[in-house]
Amino acid sequence: MDLTGAQWRTSTRSGNNGGNCVEVADNLPGIVLVRDSKNRDGGILAFPPAAWRAFVTDMAHRA
Repeated sequence: MDLTGAQWRTSTRSGNNGGNCVEVADNLPGIVLVRDSKNRDGGILAFPPAAWRAFVTDMAHRA
């Protein structure tokens, strides 16, 4: 899969937490990518958009 067009962003809720955050790229069709901001060359997780939305919604309810 070609990921060169991925536009990575850090959550606005990450704040100033010493770099302990993830980056998300949700601009590619049919996939949401997640990676560790401290290890950008490490692994990337890929989710279907519906699964990512469900995860984010669940986390928002827990906050």
